[in-house]
Amino acid sequence: MSVDARDVLDEFASRPIETARRFADKLAADTLNAHPGGHDNSIAWLLWHTAREIDVQVAALSSSDEVWSSQGFDTRFDLGEVGNSVGYGHSSAEARAVVVDDATLLLDYLRATTDALRSYIRSLAPDALGEVIDEDWDPPVTRAARIVSIIDDAAQHIGQAAYAAGIARG
Repeated sequence: MSVDARDVLDEFASRPIETARRFADKLAADTLNAHPGGHDNSIAWLLWHTAREIDVQVAALSSSDEVWSSQGFDTRFDLGEVGNSVGYGHSSAEARAVVVDDATLLLDYLRATTDALRSYIRSLAPDALGEVIDEDWDPPVTRAARIVSIIDDAAQHIGQAAYAAGIARG
């Protein structure tokens, strides 16, 4: 039986949102926005950042608009300029400014960006995965490697959020 790499990537891309749905919708606002161990990144920040990193990178890969603005999440979150960033390099004040009281909103955004990623993967021709898209690295980055990187980053952040949520619940 032959396996199409796009099918594997599509299945892999579904995992972060499915994991987040198992714990995040049960979290109260105070837990979402708590800073375990005094860390600047709350569970809300981790979930928001996960969706933003997927969104920004998929928009760049597909030459499309970010879900953040095209689907009105920028307005729904109402985070101002901090919301338009991705979260990499946030100062303590910026990270702590990401306050989201509605777990459903976080999950809706993560679902929308995951859907965009999965749609992008399914739109690719099989030979597109091997195309070099960034020659600034050694070795140069292929489209498949970038997609794996996006999903891996998302999975790690969702794992951090799940761990923090588990600690918060005792």
